[in-house]
Amino acid sequence: MVPADPLSAKGLATPYQLVATDRRQGACHESNDAQAAFVEAAVLNPATGAVSVYHPLVVDRGTQPAAAPVTPALPAGAVVGVWFGYNGDTLTLRGAPAAAKCVNGMGNSTFGQYAYCNAPAFFTAANAAVTAKKLTVPAAQTAKDGLPCPTVRDFAVVDQDQSDNVVSSYLILGTGRTAQDTAANRTRFGNRATRMTNGSDNGLVDRFVDPALGCTAWTAPDLGDPGANSPALALNELQAAANAKAPIALVPTNDPMTLVNDKPSVAKTNLYRAGVDQPALAAGADTGRAYCRMMVAVQQARLRRDRALFRAAPSPDAGTSLYTFLVQRLHASYDSLGCAALLGRPNPIPATAA
Repeated sequence: MVPADPLSAKGLATPYQLVATDRRQGACHESNDAQAAFVEAAVLNPATGAVSVYHPLVVDRGTQPAAAPVTPALPAGAVVGVWFGYNGDTLTLRGAPAAAKCVNGMGNSTFGQYAYCNAPAFFTAANAAVTAKKLTVPAAQTAKDGLPCPTVRDFAVVDQDQSDNVVSSYLILGTGRTAQDTAANRTRFGNRATRMTNGSDNGLVDRFVDPALGCTAWTAPDLGDPGANSPALALNELQAAANAKAPIALVPTNDPMTLVNDKPSVAKTNLYRAGVDQPALAAGADTGRAYCRMMVAVQQARLRRDRALFRAAPSPDAGTSLYTFLVQRLHASYDSLGCAALLGRPNPIPATAA
């Protein structure tokens, strides 16, 4: 359930409510890692070009947060974009006011784990600030392997549904109640709370791939956690647009989240792309084959080059090296994108890392 006026300071500080789409199949709980939803906002000050982030909270419907969310101080004329991530299969936004310009998919065909509100307006304002030299995007970095640090539009790190989910995390108490993951709340709750994260491409790059390669994610002040900075989907896409080198990975027409009745849809792909500041495709475009080909070629080469670095690094799956995680993810992506049929060859990626 989306709060009233979700782009305002009050709306950002009002918890979203998680509720089962079909209650006959049981309730949904934010404390359940497989059902947890996440929200992330980016805020642009059009006067100065300054960007900040905020992490709205999600609670179970009918419950109260373990700690009241911090109400962010928004600049005059702030342009706010909101993005959603989900650890389950299909997230549906309910109650969103028309003014928030929320996009959950195309008609009755939802994206799945991803949605956004007012994202195109945020990126339009941010790009204008870059052009006016009010907002400076960090320059590209060089990784330990001598190659450019990967962005979220690098074929070396994409999967079957690139640019999905967010970097937000929450604190979960034993009672199932939630709180924003802030320094104040971590001190308040101590070991009574555990940290829950979104299974996110953005989080994977920012928290795992970047550190393994000696790279640093772009961060901005967190309006909910005074003195702290945070990465965010919006920052990743802005940096990718500024620094990505050819070949550039953009959401393809065979992305499972952009299919309609299991068939490619340029219209739905363009709606998805609009939420992450990627150019629209022309009618009739089909980018699946090229995407599969480049994903395999570029990602296999970088995995071989960085095998030692990734084997020594942790991954989102406890007890599994980042190298093993990335190999298995690439194998699964080849299948999910239907690459075998598009390229005319079986999956060349081993199901387990050697």
